[in-house]
Amino acid sequence: MIRRLLIVSGAAALSSVLVALAIAQTPPPPPVFKPGLGELMTAFVQPRHIKLGLGGQARNWEYAAYERQELEETFEDVGRYVPMLEKYPIAEMVKLTEEPLKALKDAVQARDGARFDVAYNQLTDACNACHVGTDHPMIVIRFPASTSPFADQNFSPRKP
Repeated sequence: MIRRLLIVSGAAALSSVLVALAIAQTPPPPPVFKPGLGELMTAFVQPRHIKLGLGGQARNWEYAAYERQELEETFEDVGRYVPMLEKYPIAEMVKLTEEPLKALKDAVQARDGARFDVAYNQLTDACNACHVGTDHPMIVIRFPASTSPFADQNFSPRKP
């Protein structure tokens, strides 16, 4: 009986040691990824803005509609994840894009290139106003140049 008790006690102790070793060897979870405003703008907003412009320049209305919607969602994310930056109300400032994005939606639905160009420039002006308003006037966004930084993507409408 004592022998059985010693075996059970020893097994329990060994089990506790093994659990403790397993816990000690488990790496801590990685830190939560929390990008800053600069990362969000450069990694998510700017590429969408460029691709929207290139799709619109190519008059690829289906693609422009897609990128416009993605850009709108990205601006919403920016406002949600970085509502304030120092003294700047980012969530309020990204609302400057709402009217130009609505005008872009209307232009894309109408398949009107001239209206698209005007609305895209209004959106770009809103971006630049935000940069000036957050003491970053050196960040100047423009209508994409004719050469694409996305060399692996064809922005022309697909031929039926």
